[in-house]
Amino acid sequence: MTSSEFLSKFKSKYLWGNLLAMLVVVILLGIGVRFGIDAYTHHGESIAIPDIRHKNWADAEKILENAGLKIEVSDTGYVKTLPPNCILEQSPAPGELVKSGHVIYVTVNASSTPSLALPDVIDNSSLREAMAKLTAMGFKLGAPQFIPGEQDWVYGILVNGRHVVAGDRIPVGATLIIQVGNGQRDASDSIDMVGNPFEEEPVGGSSDEDEFEEVTEADAEETSGGQSSHNNSTE
Repeated sequence: MTSSEFLSKFKSKYLWGNLLAMLVVVILLGIGVRFGIDAYTHHGESIAIPDIRHKNWADAEKILENAGLKIEVSDTGYVKTLPPNCILEQSPAPGELVKSGHVIYVTVNASSTPSLALPDVIDNSSLREAMAKLTAMGFKLGAPQFIPGEQDWVYGILVNGRHVVAGDRIPVGATLIIQVGNGQRDASDSIDMVGNPFEEEPVGGSSDEDEFEEVTEADAEETSGGQSSHNNSTE
């Protein structure tokens, strides 16, 4: 190809038309991406989150919907003084600025008192171990009750004055009283000693008691006569 032929191709309307079309497409794509992202992310838009705490579910859902926001339950709790399905907490907090369509996560009040299964800590752990385990599970503990027994050993748990065992369902608001040993022996645990534990058994099965032979009157006279004869012969 000669240089004149190569330069003539640059003067082709078909080539410049294609280049111009490609340039227009690139510009339109850039503009589309720019404004599309702004529209998708609601650029420059902010909505103050309304306070929906202590409102029932239906009212809270309507308030957020009118504000262009969504609602979703993330957890449940229990407050005795509030009605069931009442909003206890919300995240993000009221007053924070978000974009439309943002999801507000809420904690809803349960319709009944939640309960937890009591773990196996009775006669199986020390006071320190039991308190750490029960507290970590969310149980409410009262002051321990000390009873006669091994020092710091858990012997029982009381709830509202009654004994409970491992596996029982305990309301989360109930107070657990741990019965723990005070290191002193109970009077009922005293040992009755029978006989002298230090007394040695007689050797050969013999007894230390003296054996006495009953002496009758005839035996006494016979013994006396014998002694007299023996004295006379001696003289």
